[in-house]
Amino acid sequence: MGANSFWLLLSKALITSLTITLLLGPLIIPLLRRLKFGQSVRDDGPATHLSKGGTPTMGGIMFLAGTFVAGFWLGHHFPEGLLLLGVTAGFGLIGFLDDYIKVTLKRSLGLRAREKLFGQIILSILLALVAVSTFGRGTDLVIPFSGFFIPGGLTLELGIWGFILLAILVVVGAANAVNLTDGLDGLAAGVTVPVAAALLLIALLMDKLGIAIVMAALIGGCLGFLVYNHHPARVFMGDTGSLALGGALGAAAVLTRSELFLVIIGGVYVLEALSVIIQVISFQLFGRRVFRMSPLHHHFELGGWSEQRVVYTFWGLAVILALLGLAGLYQLG
Repeated sequence: MGANSFWLLLSKALITSLTITLLLGPLIIPLLRRLKFGQSVRDDGPATHLSKGGTPTMGGIMFLAGTFVAGFWLGHHFPEGLLLLGVTAGFGLIGFLDDYIKVTLKRSLGLRAREKLFGQIILSILLALVAVSTFGRGTDLVIPFSGFFIPGGLTLELGIWGFILLAILVVVGAANAVNLTDGLDGLAAGVTVPVAAALLLIALLMDKLGIAIVMAALIGGCLGFLVYNHHPARVFMGDTGSLALGGALGAAAVLTRSELFLVIIGGVYVLEALSVIIQVISFQLFGRRVFRMSPLHHHFELGGWSEQRVVYTFWGLAVILALLGLAGLYQLG
């Protein structure tokens, strides 16, 4: 398949997912509203967020539908792409159950943490085992930027158990970091676009077209969702969307041997997660908070930044980090 055919296929995936997501908006959002699937807002959060209470949530099903239709239609000949869609669906299902319990059964915390974590770990282990046994993934870890110093770069052999542990850390970590990032209108969806674009390019460089197709579909879905999710948001993605996004990105990184690259490319997610970890540790050990509020986006809000300013700044940072992560590919492999 020539380069032009590659880009045509990827463009079709993006446009198809974008179109489906846009068309579903006028159908899904009123339905979620009628079903009273509304977002609850933390009382201890920024005061400006109180007006968001009742905004329909679980809207992630819109862009997931677009991603699955486009990904399966155009990528069903590529087994690795199907595996990626399966992992995404699994994380989306966990998020859906969590959202459903919150908004329908009125259990504010949704699924118990151990229940969510168990499901995410099982999916990550299955991904790792299939990647090694079926797709010849190997159990090595590629070191970013090492190609600047040693032609071909450096890899670290982990062995099967080390690789399984790595897959769990990357996929589960990505899913929950994206979930933490999803706290402002358009933030998670907008940050995901450059991250998925970088993983798409990595997949193409590794000749993994199925993964590239799914990433293109994910980009289209996020762009379509932003039409309804930008400030002021008419719908939120909920855990249904955020866990699925993070699971997809983490799984794509595992399948393309770019786990450490995702730490750079998805640096906004990393900063959001680290802010929560630092805040909790600091408060428990020293009784003091490092940030005004965590995750990090709330720190800037409480510092006087408008919601839009925080979102646009984080979008810009995501683009810069995606480019930086791609630079780490220099002379690798």
